[in-house]
Amino acid sequence: MPRALQTLATLCLSLALGSVQAADPLFSAEGYRTGSYRSPPPLHIEAAQIVDTQALQGLLQARPAPLLIDVYRRQWLQGRFIDSEPHANLPGSHWLANTGDGELTPQWQDYFSQHLQRLSQGDRQRALVFYCRADCWLSWNAVKRAAALGYKNIYWYRDGLDAWEAAGLPLVAAQPEPLP
Repeated sequence: MPRALQTLATLCLSLALGSVQAADPLFSAEGYRTGSYRSPPPLHIEAAQIVDTQALQGLLQARPAPLLIDVYRRQWLQGRFIDSEPHANLPGSHWLANTGDGELTPQWQDYFSQHLQRLSQGDRQRALVFYCRADCWLSWNAVKRAAALGYKNIYWYRDGLDAWEAAGLPLVAAQPEPLP
């Protein structure tokens, strides 16, 4: 292909991609994923160490055990969580529903930070493990958000609940932590 035609094709592709990105941005200005949450997340994240099921089982033997934080979404309507379908999580988990969204209102940001503060007893070095489902950006966002709050010992169980369940490990019925 002649160089001028190649340059024109590249320019057209760039313009087309730019208009799609402008119409539907996937990331906020702060770097949180804001849409298409159920798609493959990256294989790494700066703020955390990624763990698989076997590594997580090893971490859970430590004392104190890391805090397990499930960030799966739950519909919130008229001041309460709507139990539209049952949800289970890893035994010992704390479900901070809706805190993995890309953009949080001040109410949800407070919910996240206050529960992390309470659960960790203010210890920013306490090990935290964030998870959701496989192919889900919610836990990726929550990891970034916890790091922004100053937590230092963060793990990301990237394949989350789906990997735990696929390994035949137990699940327990879950209820979101109450919104203050």
